[in-house]
Amino acid sequence: MPLSRISSRPLTALALVLSTLAPAALQADGSAGAYLATRSADMHGDFSAVVEFGTRALARDPSNVEIMQGLLVAQIGLGDIDTGVPVARRLIQLDPGNQIAGLVLLSGAMQAENWALVIETLEGGVSVGGLMDQMILAWAHMGAGRMSQSLTLLDELAEDPGSRAFALYHKAMALALVGDFETAAEILANEEGALQRNQRGVMGYAQILSQLDRQDEAIALIDRMFPGFIHEDLVALRAQLEQGGAVPFTSLTRPGDGIARVFFTVADTLAAEADPQIVLLYSRVAEYLDPELYEATILSAQLLEVMERYELAVTTYGRISPDFYAYPEAALGRADALRRLERVEEAIGELNALAKAYPDLAPVQVALGDTLRFEDRFEEAVAAYDAAIALYGSEPPNHRWGVFFARAISHERLKQWPQAEADFRKALELNPGQASVLNYLGYSFVEKRINLDEALDMIEQAVAAEPRSGYIVDSLGWVYFRLGRYEEAVEQMERAVELMPVDPVVNDHLGDTYWAVGRKREAEFQWSRALSFITEDSDLEEIKPDRIRRKLEVGLDVVLEEEGADPLHASE
Repeated sequence: MPLSRISSRPLTALALVLSTLAPAALQADGSAGAYLATRSADMHGDFSAVVEFGTRALARDPSNVEIMQGLLVAQIGLGDIDTGVPVARRLIQLDPGNQIAGLVLLSGAMQAENWALVIETLEGGVSVGGLMDQMILAWAHMGAGRMSQSLTLLDELAEDPGSRAFALYHKAMALALVGDFETAAEILANEEGALQRNQRGVMGYAQILSQLDRQDEAIALIDRMFPGFIHEDLVALRAQLEQGGAVPFTSLTRPGDGIARVFFTVADTLAAEADPQIVLLYSRVAEYLDPELYEATILSAQLLEVMERYELAVTTYGRISPDFYAYPEAALGRADALRRLERVEEAIGELNALAKAYPDLAPVQVALGDTLRFEDRFEEAVAAYDAAIALYGSEPPNHRWGVFFARAISHERLKQWPQAEADFRKALELNPGQASVLNYLGYSFVEKRINLDEALDMIEQAVAAEPRSGYIVDSLGWVYFRLGRYEEAVEQMERAVELMPVDPVVNDHLGDTYWAVGRKREAEFQWSRALSFITEDSDLEEIKPDRIRRKLEVGLDVVLEEEGADPLHASE
């Protein structure tokens, strides 16, 4: 059974435990306590809880394959593969083809560099995927001292166009690891356009060139691949190269490092499309095999954020060394996870510390501005966005438009309309046709009852770009309402409610448009629905419960008269 098929529900380790936990818990305790506790863990995505309650259930039912498999998935998710090995041994006895158990046992053998056991395990039928199996075998044969078999496997993989670059890159790394720098450099030079060009890959290639006394080429490679921004690791390497002499090859130090990169590359490739819990299995194995492969650690943390397991994401981001070139990325991720946990002051503190350590890094100021804006601290947010815009300077527009948009929102919320409008228009200048900016500026015009023709044009462009966005369709209906085109407003508002059926603002707007066309009972129904959908998270600047209640008491016409607003139909 391929690993991907375990995810058909989609994969939830907790669900695997739940499938058989309830009977065991009820039989042993005479209560639903353990079962309900695990249900709560499932709702919160708590791997630690499923390990706790699943272990208890397994003690009552030690031959339950489903519970064991769920426990192993949770233990891998926690990054605690060693603890899972005894369970995996028991599971493989009961279910010899179980791939989760096979993955754990294979990982243990690879981490221990027991290459004979790795080869035996794979040749015995355990599989983590055809290409991966062959790559692992290649590195295992190298670890076992059979370099010719390793190279033969990699050459066979290189015959397939789909795996050619991947196989050749690993062949180059394997050759460099045994000291054949000349052949390694030839491979990297011939396949330069297709091979991995992240910082770790570039540093490895530069080290190989250095071993061949080609320091000038190594320096040129660094300058070409990382113009403008160079992290201190690259700065240090570049300085070593300028001094002359061979720089040691440290990109990989053992075959297990190569296998770790196989698992990471597969995880990184799958991350955009596959179930994050499946991808997490691969990234955690990569971490386990090479704890200094921090790219894998960051990917694991990002996957945990996608899965809304923010506490574990914070812990995982925290493993990244400040000396690692991607530390700022990890620190930004950690701050975002802290914010989502409502530990806002911690997040702001970390971002301020990061800004001091990296004063020239604009994304840090952007993240600080976003965090402050989400907390309605708009003046502070504007200051952070000012700093980011100054740092970006003349960077490409795709780096800058979003900062102007965010600052515009902050100015708008501070009722600083001239500054807000200028920033909205700057964002559109940098990214013409951007739907969110068009919608926000157009809707703001509608609310202010200014530039209504321009607002209509903007919002129509936004709807054409994102016809399934309920917010944008609502804006189109609302501008029709402001223009007195009530029948057209009703059509768009009904579409918006279909797209966002429980949004209080959209339901309130539909009520107003129904009232305008004389459908008063339906209007009152929609206003009542809008009230029922207001929660503590609703923006009470945008949705006003007291105003809706007043409309239910006296109707929209009276409310508009009380507010001194233009009456309905005035523009018709």
